Amino acid sequence: MIKVAAGAVTAVVCATVVRRGTPELGFLLALAAGIWVLWTVADSLKLVTDWMKWLCELAGLEDWLIEPVFKTVVLSILTRLTAEVCKSAGESGVAAFVETAGTILALAVSLPLVGGVLKMMEGMLM
Repeated sequence: MIKVAAGAVTAVVCATVVRRGTPELGFLLALAAGIWVLWTVADSLKLVTDWMKWLCELAGLEDWLIEPVFKTVVLSILTRLTAEVCKSAGESGVAAFVETAGTILALAVSLPLVGGVLKMMEGMLM
């Protein structure tokens, strides 16, 4: 996290200085820094995925039950980041549409999980 924090602070300072002369370039610098931060922590996402699969095996659950949860989390992160980039660019209207689209997609991705839970409940009742 120290590496991420140092990189982010450095990028913010540089973007602030550059933004005075060329606002578009400052925005692009901040966007590039955000992408770098995500790239830096991408390995941790693999660890989380592996851990979630291990928990599924431990609990005796099938992989398809945890997949919607993972997809929903990823959608949530992407939605938030995209909306914040839109807001930083001064496009709060587009950000609102991005947030709405993220909500709809999260609901759509979670439907198989809802169906699986209902099937499990049906099996318990019979």
